[in-house]
Order: sequence, then structure tokens, then C-alpha cells
Amino acid sequence: MAERNLNFDKAVERRGTGCIKYDFAAQWNMPEDVLPLWVADMDFETSSYVVDELTDRLRHGIFGYTDSGERYFNAVKGWMERHHDWKVEEDWLVKTPGVVFALAMAVKAYTEPGDGVLIQQPVYYPFAEVIRDNGRRVVNNSLYLGSDDRYHMNLEDLERKIVEEKIGLLFLCSPHNPVGRVWSREELCGLGDLCVRHHVIVVSDEIHADFVFQGKHQVFAGLKKEYEPISIICTAPSKTFNLAGLVMSNIFIPDAELRRKFRRQMDAAGVSQLGIMGLTACEAAYTKGEEWYQAMHGYVKANIAYTRQYVEENLPGVRMVEHEGTYLVWLDFRGTGLDEKALEHKIIQEAKLWLDDGAMFGEGGSGFQRVNAACPRKILVEALDRIKAVL
Repeated sequence: MAERNLNFDKAVERRGTGCIKYDFAAQWNMPEDVLPLWVADMDFETSSYVVDELTDRLRHGIFGYTDSGERYFNAVKGWMERHHDWKVEEDWLVKTPGVVFALAMAVKAYTEPGDGVLIQQPVYYPFAEVIRDNGRRVVNNSLYLGSDDRYHMNLEDLERKIVEEKIGLLFLCSPHNPVGRVWSREELCGLGDLCVRHHVIVVSDEIHADFVFQGKHQVFAGLKKEYEPISIICTAPSKTFNLAGLVMSNIFIPDAELRRKFRRQMDAAGVSQLGIMGLTACEAAYTKGEEWYQAMHGYVKANIAYTRQYVEENLPGVRMVEHEGTYLVWLDFRGTGLDEKALEHKIIQEAKLWLDDGAMFGEGGSGFQRVNAACPRKILVEALDRIKAVL
């Protein structure tokens, strides 16, 4: 049977399906007719092989307690080896209901109330939320925008913060959401060596690892053998195959003691088996979804290139930060002269667009907007045309 869902220009109606992206504008104080390019899921049908496996499971008609076995692990292991040159062992794997849940479990497992946890803003906003919500302190090692139009780490400040704030846990976003960096081996080793020296555990959120358009994704724990004992590597098929609603992630913890502490917090939270449909979808995606993945990747890459050209030719005062990874484009509106409130009014009330305002990603995000480019081209064009019209 051939892959059927390769028409990424096809617009699928998502309204009326309980879709967070489309159906809850009023609850988020947005205009009802707003065009949403905010939350990080795609407007594409997933691989038809995944749909077929889920359909077969539905027809079986029994949805009792379910767990995964060797076949599931081999699917995950194969994907990580083929795409990221990283060999994983079965006892490293801990399955969780999402990466953000795993972040929260790490905070509980490896820190005490009042401790500082280090992040690199502007960054995916749940990083800060799970730290604060669990009674810990956010310590920020800010990224900076270089003359090469890429963001960079400040390793001197990183080490200073680790020492001064007595940091024992760091959240790494790799590839980075929202600034689009695919960190180089040298950058990651710079961070990793500091963390080994100062005994800092690294939780590396690598959920966007399959969306690399420049450079190569480096699994943090795979860079050096000495990084394995300090690493928690967070992966999932949810971004890659548009499966976020099935709520499952694969977390790899090579060190037995770190794994024990992590599992203890999962037990305390009452989490054991995941949902049968998430497990089914993940195994199908990683074993049968390659053709769909490659076609989708090419389509998103073309959308990102289109966005860059459009911004350069049609949006004076707006700049697209150099994009290396993720399907989330980071647009710099600071050259328009609009302050944050005026920009928000232009985007939401005049253009009727629902984007992610940069300020929510923390320090350094004000004046930026995050745009989800994983949608049919005509939706992307309409969004960009709306920005052009109000500017």
C-alpha cells in the first residue's frame, strides 16, 4: 500500500473538532475570525500508515490497559539511529505523557523547593512555568543575537550563573524554540563540559530534532560518554508526525540513579501506562512513516524559504532571524518602530492573526513574533499578506 497523505496543499477543516488552534479564540480573548498560526502543531494530515494502524486498533474494539514491548522499542531505537546517529538502550527509555510533563518530573526529581533551575531565554515558555509552578527559581542565561543574524550562548555568563546560583539542573532547548538555532557540536560541548565540571544535570528538549534545515542535530548525550550520566533526553513523535493530541513522549535517561529518581516522581504523580493510541501511532510512524516525513520536511522547508523571501521583499522594518531548525519562524518587528502594545494591536485586531507574541518567551523576546510555517502554503501566504496590509 502506498502513502496517501502527501498533498500538503490540502486545507483540512479543523474547526469544530475541539482544536486548540482554531476552536478556542474567544476563550483566549481573540477575535472569532482570527487566522491562527500560533501553537506548534501542523495543519497536515499525518501519514496514512499511522491512520491505518489506529483504525485497525479501533476496529479491535477493546481498549484495556496496554504497554509497549520489544517491537515498540525497536521502532524508536531505529528512528534515533537512522536519523540522529544515536544508539539507545532499552532500559534507558521512560515513556511519559508529553515532554512538558517530563520537565516537571525532572524539576521534582533533581531539585528542592527554592533551588534555581537554569534556562536560556527567549525560550519555550513552559520551561519557566514548570519551574515556578513547582516552587523553584528561574535563573536565566540569556541568548544573544549576533551579527551573523543567529542567536548564540554566553558561556561565560552560564558558568557564572551556575556557580553563583548553585545550579544543579539546566533545561536545554535543542533545536531551539523559538529562535530556530540548531546548536553546533562545539556549542553543545562548551555547555556540556561546564555542566560536567560543575555537576549540573541537563534536561535536553529535543522534540524538534527532526526539523533541521541547516547543520545537523546533535543528541546531547551522544556527544561525549561523560555526558550520559548527566543527561535526560526528551523526544517524541508528536511534532514530527503531528500527533500531539495522542500525548506521548520517549524520554531517555542513561544513568540508573537519575532514572530511578525520575520514575519515583512519576509514581508519585500516579502515572503508569500511556494511552493505547499514542503507543500505536508512535510505532507506526517510526516504522512506516519515512516517505511522509521526507515529503513533509521538504514542504515545510519550502514554506520557510518562501517566508524569508516574502519578508525581505514586502515587510520593511521586519526581519526574519536566520532559520536553522523547527517549523517555527522568529520574526523581528523592532525595526517597524511599533512598541509591544501597538504591535499586538496591529497583529491581532487589524490583521486578525493569532501568532505567539515574543514577550511570552521571556527576556529578549519583546518585539518579536513566532509564526508556525507548518501549514498549507495558501494559509501562510494569507497570513503574510495580512501583515503586509497593516504595516
